[in-house]
Amino acid sequence: MAQDFDDKKMKAYITRRSIMDIGMGLIYAAIGCILGFSQQLGYNLEFPAPPFSYIFGGLCLLYGGFRIYRGIRKNYYH
Repeated sequence: MAQDFDDKKMKAYITRRSIMDIGMGLIYAAIGCILGFSQQLGYNLEFPAPPFSYIFGGLCLLYGGFRIYRGIRKNYYH
């Protein structure tokens, strides 16, 4: 009985964490796209300057992709 409760609790935790990872990954990816493609979208960013906004946008895209991958994979405990 206690094992069933612990299993349900673990599955609920994994589901919540997976949803959070996918959601945050999408947010990071959206920020990366906005920073990376701001000129093409019609935004003129004064801060950060264009070379730094491209670098930071790329890093945000990479991290967002990693968070989405981790959320889909759902391998939190080995």
